[in-house]
Amino acid sequence: MNYIACARQLLALRPRLFPQFATHNALTVATLLELAGDGGSFEFQRLHGMGEALYERLGEERPDVACRTYAPVGSHRDLLAYLVRRLLENGANSSFVALAADYAVPVDRLLRRPAEIIGSPDKAGHPSIPLPRNMLLPERLNSHGIEFGEHAALEALLIDVARESGRVMAAPLIDGRAADGEKRPVRSPIDGAAIGSVIEATPAQAAEAIARARTGFLAWSATPAHRRARMLEKAADLLERRAARFIALLQCEGGKTLDDALSELREAADFCRYYAAQGQKLFGEGEAMPGPTGESNVLRLRARGVFVAISPWNFPLAIFLGQVTAALMAGNSVVAKPAEQTPLIATEAIGLLHEAGISRSALHLLPGDGTIGAALVGHNDVAGVVFTGSTEVARAINRALAAKDGPIVPLIAETGGINAMIADATALPEQVADDVVTSAFRSAGQRCSALRLLLVQDDVADRMIEMISGAAAELKLGDPRDIATHVGPVIDAEAKQRLDAHISRMDKTARVHFAGQAPAGNYVAPHIFELADARELGEEVFGPILHVVRYRADLLARVLDAIAASGYGLTLGIHSRIEDTVDTVTGRLQVGNVYVNRNMIGAVVGVQPFGGSGLSGTGPKAGGPHYLARFATEQTVTINTAAAGGNAALLSGEE
Repeated sequence: MNYIACARQLLALRPRLFPQFATHNALTVATLLELAGDGGSFEFQRLHGMGEALYERLGEERPDVACRTYAPVGSHRDLLAYLVRRLLENGANSSFVALAADYAVPVDRLLRRPAEIIGSPDKAGHPSIPLPRNMLLPERLNSHGIEFGEHAALEALLIDVARESGRVMAAPLIDGRAADGEKRPVRSPIDGAAIGSVIEATPAQAAEAIARARTGFLAWSATPAHRRARMLEKAADLLERRAARFIALLQCEGGKTLDDALSELREAADFCRYYAAQGQKLFGEGEAMPGPTGESNVLRLRARGVFVAISPWNFPLAIFLGQVTAALMAGNSVVAKPAEQTPLIATEAIGLLHEAGISRSALHLLPGDGTIGAALVGHNDVAGVVFTGSTEVARAINRALAAKDGPIVPLIAETGGINAMIADATALPEQVADDVVTSAFRSAGQRCSALRLLLVQDDVADRMIEMISGAAAELKLGDPRDIATHVGPVIDAEAKQRLDAHISRMDKTARVHFAGQAPAGNYVAPHIFELADARELGEEVFGPILHVVRYRADLLARVLDAIAASGYGLTLGIHSRIEDTVDTVTGRLQVGNVYVNRNMIGAVVGVQPFGGSGLSGTGPKAGGPHYLARFATEQTVTINTAAAGGNAALLSGEE
C-alpha cells in the first residue's frame, strides 16, 4: 500500500518527474497501468533473469509501455552479498515471486488487494508492531525523536534552537541558593565566544554542601519510591518540552553536532524514565523471602546517604543526569560536581530537577575543577561516589576513599578504553567503512565508547583501509551548529594540544593512511595511522584518531591476547559473517559492550546497558537493571508473627 501511495505521488508529478517502477509483481504492474493511463510517461524495470513471462505478456498487450532490464555486473566478491539478499527477498513466503510459482496457491489469493486484507484505515497499524514512542511500554515511554529527513520537523527544530541565545550563569547551589564569588567566563569550544559565566565552588562550600545534603537525606529517603519516580518522569517531560534550550547549550558549550545533541537529550530523558520504572520495583515494599510458618522475612533496599556525583564534559547532560537521577531514585541525597568545561548545562539540569519536585535539600551543585572533586570525595560523611572519567582520576578517587577511617563506601566508576574492532575477510567492506567512520570520528572521537584500534585481516586490509580513508575524506569539519557538519571541535585547547602531540608522534613512527585538514581553533581533523602491532597503542587517545593493525587469520588468538593484555574492557566491535568467529572473540574477551556487524557507539538506556570492567570501570552498567541496587544497602526484617498468640494466616487457611 505504501508503494502504491508513493507511485500515486510520482505519477502526479509528471512531466516534472519521469517515474520508474521496479517490480516483478503482476498485481503491482496492473495497478500502475490503471493509475498511469498514458504508457509513454513512465517505465517499468525488472531484474535480468526474473519477471520474463510477466513482461513478455505486458509487451504483447501494451507495446507502448517500456521496461528496462538491469543486471548486476562485477566480481564474486562484490556481488555475493547482493545476490544473497535477492534470494532471501524472492524466496520469502510472502513474496509474489515465490507464491506465483506455487500452483497450489489460487489466483484470487495472488490478486487480493492489500486494502482488502487490512480492511478499514483504523486497522492499518499492526497490533504487534508498536509506534516508536510506545515500543518500551508497559515499563516506560520512549523518548521523543525527530526525523531529520522530514524538512518541516528539521526546520522547526533549527528555528527553535536558534532562538535560545540567552546566557547562563552557573554558581554553587546549596539548598537551592546560589553562592556569590568571583566569576569567570565560560567560552564555547566552537569559536571561543563567551556564552555565560561560572562561580566555582570553594573547599569550604564543598563541606557545607555535604552537611546540608546529610540533613536533607532523612526527609528525602523517607519519600515513597513512587513519589520519587513521579518526579523523575516529570523531569523527562520537562526535558522534552525544553529540547531546544538544552540542544543549544549542548552545541555551544559542548561543541556537539545537532544529531549528537538530540541523541544526548533523548538519552537523558530515557535515564529519568528508566530509573523511575526500575526504582519503583526495587524500592517498594521489599521482597518476601521463604521461611517457616509463624515468621515473616522481608528483604528490602535502603538508601546509603550522601552520594557525590562527578560527571564528564563529553556527555554533560546525559551522564550528569544519569548519575544524579539514579542516586536520587535510590533515596540518596546528592552533591553533583560537573566537569569544569560544562557547568552551564549542569546548572540548567539541576534547575529542571528542582522544578520537577526534587527537594532542594537533597540535591546540590558544586561547579569547579578537580580540587573540588577531591574535597568532596575526601569528606567523611560521603556514603558513595559515582564517577565517569579517566582511569587515572578513578584510581585517585579509589585511593582517597580507601584511605579514610570511616565506613567502606562504594565507588561506581565508568572509565575509558582502548576500544577495538575486529574485521575479518568475510565482513562486508561497505558496512565496515560506514561503521568504522561512525565509531571513530563521530562526536570528534570524544566518546568513551569510540573506536580507537581497528584490526583488519590482512587478506582484505588494503581494500578496507582504502574505503575507510575515502569515507573519512568526505567528512565535513567545522561549526557543529551547521547541519552539514560531521565533525565539530574538541572540547578545549588543552585537548587539542594533546591530540596534536600524538599526531606528531604518529607521523614519525606509523604509516599515515589519512590526514585531514582542520580549520583554525579547537579542531582536530580525522587521522588514520597504521601500526605494526596492537601493543604499540598503550593508552586511550581521546579524539578523532584511528589506529589500524593488520592480522593473519591463523593468528587471531594472538590478536585477542593483545587486546586482553591492555587491561581495558569497555566496548568491542566485531565484523564477521562466521558465527564461530563471533563466539570465539566474545568468549575470549571480557568486554562490557560487544557490537556485531554494526557501529559500536550510541548505547541505548535499558536496551544496551553500558559500562565496562578492568581499567574501564567497576560496574554495574548504567542504564541497566542492576545499577540502582549499587546505590543502596540491603536490609532484612524478620518478624515472629506468632508472638501475638498464633499465626493468623495459617489458622485462616491463607498459608
